[in-house]
Amino acid sequence: MANLDDYSNLITSRHNDKPKFMAVVAAICQPMVDGINFLASMPDDFDLDMAVGVQLDAVGEWVGISRHIAVPLAGVYFSLDVAGVGFDQGSWKGPFDPDSGLTTLDDDTYRRLIRAKIGANRWDGTLESSAAILNSIFDADTFVFIEDHQDMTMTIGVAGKIPSAVLLALLSGGYIPIKPAGVRVSITVVTSQDGAPLFGFDMSNQYVAGFDSGSWARTL
Repeated sequence: MANLDDYSNLITSRHNDKPKFMAVVAAICQPMVDGINFLASMPDDFDLDMAVGVQLDAVGEWVGISRHIAVPLAGVYFSLDVAGVGFDQGSWKGPFDPDSGLTTLDDDTYRRLIRAKIGANRWDGTLESSAAILNSIFDADTFVFIEDHQDMTMTIGVAGKIPSAVLLALLSGGYIPIKPAGVRVSITVVTSQDGAPLFGFDMSNQYVAGFDSGSWARTL
């Protein structure tokens, strides 16, 4: 970080004891110091992990995705005694949000959506890469997998920690653009028990497990 002393300390003893001269030097150099510090701060201001508000909007514009949702996300507002939108899952309704649903994403959710869009921009078109990109935007305890039905359709499964209602709505609504061209997402399912794999036979891992471990899937 630049400092005015970086320049004023270069003045020799013949002149640095003159208050008016030093005041003139400070008046000339301080704007340049401020400009240097402002330019040095810009990479952090527009860093995906650190940007907020309008800076994050600018990053999203560069990447190619907006925080504004064309179709309101219904059923995502926080509510007590309603499964899926309680604490750590539901989204607080803002003072300008419509009753019909969420239309503007908060910074944290928007940052995840931008990260997914960055992955989509560099995507090689394979289902393996799709799953990796999806897993990169969810918490480490959430496990996303894709089943290819070999008929131009696929199923997205979400096991482990249940993501927020907004992220699930974005996933089921197709706002996270991770699927091969011409392939349709036939169904998206998520575990009904937080932290549990989906119920299934003939395998036992973090994605699918049998009796006493796996949880019934619910459709989004």
